[in-house]
Amino acid sequence: MTKKNLVICLTLLAVLITPTLAFAASPWTEKSTYTERLAGKLEFGLTNTLLGWVDLFAEPNKAANEGKNVWGGLGKGLIDTVVNTVGGAFHLVTFPIPVDIPLPENGVDLS
Repeated sequence: MTKKNLVICLTLLAVLITPTLAFAASPWTEKSTYTERLAGKLEFGLTNTLLGWVDLFAEPNKAANEGKNVWGGLGKGLIDTVVNTVGGAFHLVTFPIPVDIPLPENGVDLS
């Protein structure tokens, strides 16, 4: 890998990771033992990977119920769908390593 490609990759990584610093820690991080954290991260990753698409419909609905712009909710839903699905896949793949990758609004909310 050339130096130019490395700089581009690191810049892209920084741009993608920086917004996640504003997100709250994932719920599984509050578990006390290593085994509980692994199970929590695995469940969190699986849920967000398989159900990340739910935000595509949930966010516009939420915006409409709050009297906000539905198109803004659709845009947020589209972004959250991609971020939750990809973030969930990262959680799923890295579940043995208890390092958090925060997701918007703690990922998919099924309540």
